[in-house]
Amino acid sequence: MRTTDQNLTLYAKLAGFRLVVLANRLGCDSGFPLELHNRLIEGLDAAIARIQMMMALERSVLTGEDGLAEYQLQGENEIFGRFTINLLDDLEIDFDTHEYRINGGGWINALASDDSGAGVQFPTLVGLTDEEFGSLVSIIMGITQETGIPVDAARVVYGREAVEDELP
Repeated sequence: MRTTDQNLTLYAKLAGFRLVVLANRLGCDSGFPLELHNRLIEGLDAAIARIQMMMALERSVLTGEDGLAEYQLQGENEIFGRFTINLLDDLEIDFDTHEYRINGGGWINALASDDSGAGVQFPTLVGLTDEEFGSLVSIIMGITQETGIPVDAARVVYGREAVEDELP
């Protein structure tokens, strides 16, 4: 469990990285780089909001105002320990039902058939290259190193030959 000082330090680091990303975004004209910057800012905003909530719960625990605050704080710390900033696609696969969903959408059946028979064809996630990240590479590495919050950026692709077709 993090202390108040650790949460305050993390808050300051996240706010600092948010400013760096905002400044870096000024160099984007439009398109894919701008979208990555905007999503990273949204992710940092979400992390900052969660830290603010945890600090408010810490105050409630210290003042004894709320008897449930300690349990809520424990839960929030556990949730924050799994927090990830996701810049592009999120893929969930249910191997038992042979279904998948992308970005929290509806479940899609992965059973497919062709002239060679039936099979299960799940899409895969392919990470962005440093070139695709552009100027965000060092910022993202800094966020992960300084805060411990992973930043994921992968796109869903279908089949092996789709990898090259899906690049922006």
